[in-house]
Parts: sequence; C-alpha cells; structure tokens
Amino acid sequence: MGICHPISTFGRVPGHDARFIAHRAGVERLLASYRGLPPGTTVRLAKKTSNLFRTRADTAVPGLDVGGLAGIIAIEPDRLTADVGGMTTYEDLVAATLPYGLSPLVVPQLKTITVGGAVTGIGIESSSFRNGLPHESVLEIDVLTGAGEIVTAKPAGAHADLFHGFPNSYGTLGYSTRLRIRLEPVRPYVALRHLRFRELTELVSAIDRIVAERSHGGERVDYLDGVVFGRDESYLTLGRQTDEPGPVSDYTGMAIYYQSIRTRDTDRLTIHDYLWRWDTDWFWCSRYFGAQHPFVRRCWPKRYLRSSVYWKLIALNNRYHIADRLRVYKGGARPERVIQDIEVPIERTAEFLDWFLSEIPIEPVWLCPVRLCAPSASGTAPWPLYPIPAEKTYVNVGFWSTVPTAVDAREGAMNREIEGKVADLDGHKSLYSEAFYEKVDFDRLYGGDTYTTLKKRYDPENRLLDLYAKVVERK
Repeated sequence: MGICHPISTFGRVPGHDARFIAHRAGVERLLASYRGLPPGTTVRLAKKTSNLFRTRADTAVPGLDVGGLAGIIAIEPDRLTADVGGMTTYEDLVAATLPYGLSPLVVPQLKTITVGGAVTGIGIESSSFRNGLPHESVLEIDVLTGAGEIVTAKPAGAHADLFHGFPNSYGTLGYSTRLRIRLEPVRPYVALRHLRFRELTELVSAIDRIVAERSHGGERVDYLDGVVFGRDESYLTLGRQTDEPGPVSDYTGMAIYYQSIRTRDTDRLTIHDYLWRWDTDWFWCSRYFGAQHPFVRRCWPKRYLRSSVYWKLIALNNRYHIADRLRVYKGGARPERVIQDIEVPIERTAEFLDWFLSEIPIEPVWLCPVRLCAPSASGTAPWPLYPIPAEKTYVNVGFWSTVPTAVDAREGAMNREIEGKVADLDGHKSLYSEAFYEKVDFDRLYGGDTYTTLKKRYDPENRLLDLYAKVVERK
C-alpha cells in the first residue's frame, strides 16, 4: 500500500509552496487513518456534512480523516486550470477563481457541494447545455482506492478506466484527494431574460432551439435553466455574461430570486450572485422552514439564509423525525419524501412533465438542459456509470418535497412510479437521494459489468460499499 504517483504534475507549483505542503500533509493524514482501520472493516469518510438525501446505517467504525483535503492547491490563470483537494467546496473554489476573472465550467447550485462530490456524484447547472457535467471538466484526478493506494487517473493511460468510471460511483471505487479541473473566463455581470410559456410543448421547443443555437433573439446565451410553476405557467431564464456596468439585484436578503422570475422580464446580477442565486433559499425549499414569511425573514440573520443552514435543520428532523411525528399526532399519515433529479431526452420532456404534473402533487419544478461535451473515441457512452449518450440533449427535472401517502402504501410508492416512468422514457435519475430499483434494473442503468470489473480492480477486498448496497439498500 502506498502512493503510486508522487503528485509531480503540478507544473510551476514549487515544492515549498505552503498550499502544496498542506495538501501533502492532508493526504498523509488520510492514508494514516486508512491504515488505522481494523482489517476487513468497511471504509467510510468522516464527514460532518453531506449533500445527500439518503440515510445510511449507523456504524461505530471511525471514518477516514479528510480534514486536510479541503483547500485550493494551485490556480494557473494562463492555463485555465485549478488544482484542488477533493473536499474543497465550490464556494471556496469560486471565491478563489473569480478574482482572476475565471470560474469552473459548471458550478453546482449549492455552496457546500464539494468538487470531489460533484465528480463522484452527478452535478449540473445552467451552463451544462454548453459545458456538460462537472466531471467533464476534470483533466486528472488522484484517487484513494479501496485497496489503500493513491493512483492518478487521466483520460488515457494506466488508469483511464477509473477516470471514466469514477463519475456516479459515489465513493464505491475510491475517494478523490486531488482534482485538476478546467476553468473558463467569465465577465463581472450576468444579464437575465425571463421568458414565459403557457404550453409545455412550446417551452420544450424553445429549450431545444436555444441549446442548438446558443442564442435567442440575436443575443448570446451563456446560461439556461427554467422553472415550471404549473401546466400553463413556466419560464426559461436566459443568462448572458456582460461587462456593462449598471444596477444589480440582490437576492440574499428580503427579495427572493425564484419569485422574481414571475414578476419581471429582465434582471441583472453580479457573476458571483448569479452563481449562488439558488443557494439563499435552496431554490424555493426555504419556505418549509418559514424563511420566506416576511416577518420571519426580517428576523432571520442574513448570514443564515443559505443551504448549509437548511441542511442542519433537515439533519435534525431526520434524526428526531419531528415533522413526521407532528403529522401523525394531528391524525395524518407519514408523508413520502420525493426529492429527485432526473434526466429525460428532450423529445420526451413535455411527456414527462405532463405526466408528473398530473400524478405527483409537487410544484414548482426546476429544469436544466444538459448536453455532454464530446462522444468517446469508441462511440460508446463516455461515462459508463451514467451512460447518457453524447451529442444528445437531455433535460434535468428537479423536484424536492413530500407528498401525502395512503396508510397501506408500499414504501417509496411515488418514487417507484417516477423511476418506472423515467426508465420508460429512456432517462436516468441521479443517485443522491433514495432509490428503489431492483438489482437487475439498477445494473442495466448504472454500469453493470463495467462497474463489476472496476470494483474488482480497484477494491479487490470490498473495503468500500458496493454501489447498489450504498444507494438502494442504504447500508
């Protein structure tokens, strides 16, 4: 067991650089904690926070020490690259890159999502129609495998199989310790246009055209997402980077971003506030904590209007089941949590939305088109554990709420219906939340034999959980 690659690819970062030294010390702490685990025990991370909506079995075994992997190692503006520890949050990464006029190619919506988490899981945002998914911007990645070795995986070479199989593996093939990612130049402001649609088919047609042309009405489109408030009220928001100075909106206090979409045709934000426009109210989910009530909002400290605080409230509820107990006390049934992001081909998106709005009582929902950057040389899906074909537009649909259930309802009844419908429409769903697939269906959708081969090579003693066990069985 040891470091197979000495991390010698840092270009101009000198050996005495404090950030490099700190990162190496963090890697050594990680390895020491791995070596300190009892033989044969399941390896997990020691994390205080998570952006997953999956509960897991309690364990008394200590997790791996990742406390030293949360820093920026190097930013090279002329090369448009950044080297970061796997536990670095996008909030910290964006704070480090924006002073150079640079940004990650895709910045997931919530500040506490980590770069490593967005790569081993599946992240997405409004630049995904032109930049794909976060893992597509990775140039190389250092991974602590289940065998206890750190290997450097690149698109070609000895560990190319791990490089392409790592996305959507959720830590079951290993944990990233360092990632080198591409950056892109950004301008200081984003000009927004909100387009309203009264028919779902018209909405989807507009997405398809804008993705293909990357423009609308003669103006460039740099960012594209949408919100469906109901069958006859939906919006696309088109963002265009600009240098033009002028007044900007502030949605970090009393004003609420998603509500503004319904009341104004145009808007302007700083690039910083645009990237984090959804974090203040966790899209619209802050309403469940009363944070959108005018009186409560005036009393709620501004620094606590952020997703990380709502996560802590969710964690308390999950631990003590406060909301469920209140509903049962009032005579209601326990609700089912339906918190999912799915992708369906654009030509099936209107069909899915029509079905969803008829069958699942959740509004609004978020839309985000995505198109992978390039096909693999073999012509197969370039990311086998999340095999969306390249050069084909998909639309992510995000919905996050609870729904009432019958007393005798099967566990996950609504989620199972959604899984079935998405599969019927040749789609996929992200695995950050609860899943209920049968094993044969899961293998067909998420890597199957390719995953098994990777597991045998990089975790031969099964020190890490199997993906199905982790995601569906929630071990």
